[in-house]
Order: sequence, then structure tokens, then C-alpha cells
Amino acid sequence: MKPAAPLALLAPWALLAATALARAEPIGSVDTAFKLIGPDHKIVVDVYDDPKVPGVACYVSRAKTGGISGAVGLAEDKAEASIACRQVGPIAIAQPLPRQEEVFNERISLVFKKLRIVRMVDVQRNTLVYLTYSDRLIDGSPKNSVTAVPVGRETPIPVKK
Repeated sequence: MKPAAPLALLAPWALLAATALARAEPIGSVDTAFKLIGPDHKIVVDVYDDPKVPGVACYVSRAKTGGISGAVGLAEDKAEASIACRQVGPIAIAQPLPRQEEVFNERISLVFKKLRIVRMVDVQRNTLVYLTYSDRLIDGSPKNSVTAVPVGRETPIPVKK
């Protein structure tokens, strides 16, 4: 076996580990409407760790449709979400960040709708700004939510040119 071969075997695992960082972790939920058959309608709260900014986590609440269509994955969730991102540990930015970048997206209907989280860098204020919104293949929604995480001046945010 050549010396580079073990590294080639690790590459898929490294990619899987990086992908795992961008997944939602459920925090909790509350029922909003009783459904006789299938799960109730809910508001769910998930947390997303920013894969390129260790020390920042984003909490997103959104509606989740229940009933039979929700149980089998055919329901279309509402295009309403709220976001709050916070510093949850030391912030360490290893590589320059784009001024604007999608850090997470999740399907919220069978085919056409996605929940998205975009990170923007406010260089002048040394702040990370996070926006959540949903879009559709044909017609997106203007409903959105924004939050900001100020980063201490001792840790300047490197930005890609």
C-alpha cells in the first residue's frame, strides 16, 4: 500500500464529518394544534453550529405541519422562522470568510421549499450577521429573521478578497 493510500481512505470520513457540523440538532418543540390522526402541528426549535466559525450557534424556531401529510413527509411547512445566534464558546476563525455565504439549508416541503441560513460579515463593526428565510422554486417568501453576533476587536474577522 502506498503512503498516500491511507489518507485517501480518510477523505470520505473527513467530508462526512464536515457535513455533520451543518446539521440541525433538535432542541425541543411545542404543540400548536391537535390533529386526530398523525402528529400535532408544532413549533420546533433546532440549533445549527456554524461550520466555519467555531463558537457560534444559531437557534431557529419554525412551524412544522402535522397530520397525515406531515407524518409521511408530504406537507409544506409555513415560510415563517425566527433566528437567534449566540457566541457559545471562544470564536476562532481559521480561514477568511466570504462576505456572504449560505451556511445551512433544509428542505421544508417535499420538493419546492427550503429553509436557508446565510452568514454575512459586517467588517466595519467586526460582526457576523445571520439571516434566515425560506424560498420556493417559483415564488419565495419575504418573511425573514435576522440576528447578529459581535466578535471582540481582539479577534478581527478575516474576509476573502
